[in-house]
Amino acid sequence: MRKRSLTLLSDGTLFRRENTLYFENEKGRKPLAIEGIYDIYIYGHVTITSQALHYLAQKGIVVHFFNHYGFYDGSFYPRETLLSGDLIIKQAKHYLEKEKRMKLAKAFVRGGAKNMERNLRRWKAKADFSRELEELEEVEKITEIMNVEARIREKYYASWDKTLPDGFKIVKRTRRPPKNEMNALISFLNSRLYATIISEIYNTQLAPTISYLHEPHERRFSLALDISEIFKPIIADRIANRLVKQGVIREEHFREDMNGVLLTEDGMRRVVQEYNKELSSSVKHPKLKKNVTKQRLIRLECYKLIKHLVGLEEYEPLIAWF
Repeated sequence: MRKRSLTLLSDGTLFRRENTLYFENEKGRKPLAIEGIYDIYIYGHVTITSQALHYLAQKGIVVHFFNHYGFYDGSFYPRETLLSGDLIIKQAKHYLEKEKRMKLAKAFVRGGAKNMERNLRRWKAKADFSRELEELEEVEKITEIMNVEARIREKYYASWDKTLPDGFKIVKRTRRPPKNEMNALISFLNSRLYATIISEIYNTQLAPTISYLHEPHERRFSLALDISEIFKPIIADRIANRLVKQGVIREEHFREDMNGVLLTEDGMRRVVQEYNKELSSSVKHPKLKKNVTKQRLIRLECYKLIKHLVGLEEYEPLIAWF
């Protein structure tokens, strides 16, 4: 049985009875085949019993929580079973040694920039970050890398904006809360992608709190932020672009709230459906010579990072060929 992500958008209760997991809401009670669940994404007001959490922990299923506005709140991260003390030491060493950290931080930004360029060419927009990428190789501080990344992203959004339909212009990137429809859509997708990457990291030996581009902080999985730099353009942005240009997401799928604009429940359902479809779609991997899903590409990126950390192979970020 191929495992799939489970998304709960409505309010209800998640509980266990004997060896079966159930979700109950006003529409009734539904049994869930736990062996077929990869991870769970909860957007509604859901009560989870302790027995259900114990069961999910036994099965190694990560549960991600999002608030009423669709913003990521946190994750139930079961006890890790793939821990490697040796890898954690090497991971920390690459953070503590400036040259090693800078190399990885620059790689994440470079990969993201190349994927943004790829998108803009697909959308027939101006795409040239060569000047910024040259500067990236010269800078010597993490803050300077972040500044270069911010300028690249600003240029990217400005070029992308010219291809978007009226009513769905980015104008300026705003987050909490998003100030218009396109910002709300991008934020929702980025939050979902961040949680997806957390799930993939959980299924490797990597420590999710040791990162290189983003500073490790308490209460966040900062390595997922690093890896998301590569995948936001080729997953989240492409989905957002397609949804608005094909008219799947329209102005009626948004609501004004919290001094900003947010997706309605129907809007979230449409986006999640397209997101799951995108992650399960396959591409021919040029190195492996076989088809892999786009979700699998995230896990493969984690494995590439592990090989770099243990000295087996120099890390090169995924640059989309598709």
